[in-house]
Amino acid sequence: MPGRITPPFDEESARKLVQNAEDAWNRRVPEEVPDDYSEDTCWRYKDHFFQGREHIVPFLSERWPVQQDYRLKKEMWAFAGNRISVRFISEWCHRDTGQWYRTHGNEHWQYDDNGMMSVQDISANDVAIDKSERTLTD
Repeated sequence: MPGRITPPFDEESARKLVQNAEDAWNRRVPEEVPDDYSEDTCWRYKDHFFQGREHIVPFLSERWPVQQDYRLKKEMWAFAGNRISVRFISEWCHRDTGQWYRTHGNEHWQYDDNGMMSVQDISANDVAIDKSERTLTD
């Protein structure tokens, strides 16, 4: 695909992919996400595991509405060849309880030769916070 960033990554291209992912997650439009993933992409998000691009929209469509007023910040941690590691913080309010959370996590991404993400592995922990403790505001 023209314009797609492909491996091997340099620092500039890896940072661009991280920023693109942050922007996509902050827009929170599930239908925009799958185009950057391979058909057989493997995902792990905390305790959720699935394989295949077709599972991305249903997963995000279920998850994102629960996380109200969501805000995310990603930071590239490392990159080499076709892999990028990211750490992130997000803050959000649970739709059903009104409890605010800060999620701290790490992501490991692997890309195929066409620049499509083939593996996304996310470990994260949710910490309850008061609304006044938020640091990621618009």
